[in-house]
Amino acid sequence: MKKIIILALFAISLTLGITSCSKKNNDVITPANTFVIVPGAWQGPSAWQSVKADLEAKGQNVILIQLAGHESDQTDPSTITMDVYRDQVVSAINKVNGKVILVGHSLGGMIVSAVAEEIPAKIQRLVYIAAYVPVSGQSLLDLAQTDAGSLLTPALSFPTPYTLDVTHSQITNIFIQDGTTAEQNLVLTNYKVEPAIPFTQPVTLTTANYGTVSKYYIHTEQDHAITPDLQNRMVTAAGIKNTYQLNTSHSPFLSKPDSVTTMLLNIAK
Repeated sequence: MKKIIILALFAISLTLGITSCSKKNNDVITPANTFVIVPGAWQGPSAWQSVKADLEAKGQNVILIQLAGHESDQTDPSTITMDVYRDQVVSAINKVNGKVILVGHSLGGMIVSAVAEEIPAKIQRLVYIAAYVPVSGQSLLDLAQTDAGSLLTPALSFPTPYTLDVTHSQITNIFIQDGTTAEQNLVLTNYKVEPAIPFTQPVTLTTANYGTVSKYYIHTEQDHAITPDLQNRMVTAAGIKNTYQLNTSHSPFLSKPDSVTTMLLNIAK
């Protein structure tokens, strides 16, 4: 009887030990990261809520940047510059202990590039998703003017000297033609005219700062705003070797949020 009890206790302790090791190993495989996400033009934090929820459900920390002049923010567009955007993101990152994974979409690609130049030591990974990627001295407008196949440029207008608008009948076709009606309505509901000044301002980048940051690009193969051709040319010019592909529109965080979450977690490893 004593021998049986000893064997039973040994079996229980062995089972508990395996369970404990398994849990510990899972924790090691999926450590918590802090993702700082910078939305693109004519969009804001509302577009990223599904990805934020998915990442947080998987134990990650997420900061969505509310850019000046976007969605509910009422900053005067005449006062908004690329430096204003950059400083907003830098301020948010500097409140985080340790490094962050910085993600920029569309216009956000210009902003995160400027941020990486400013505080490279705080950036663990720099991720572009359907984003503009400048080389030093380029503005968003410089890049957009080379994108002959884009549906965005012909749809632009200036309601004031400081704002850019998109022909409203073209908004969903340009930004989220592959989305559900609900996803498209989310874009339309939160749409507002865009501050224009940052589109014209070049970003200065150096090898000593920006050049030291690990960079990744997520291509969107059905993009009507930034064509795959321009995406490929920017990636080549910037020397980005780590690339991923999504067969989506310009807004995969709305039409394929699970895929975006999976890619971000893979990049974080």
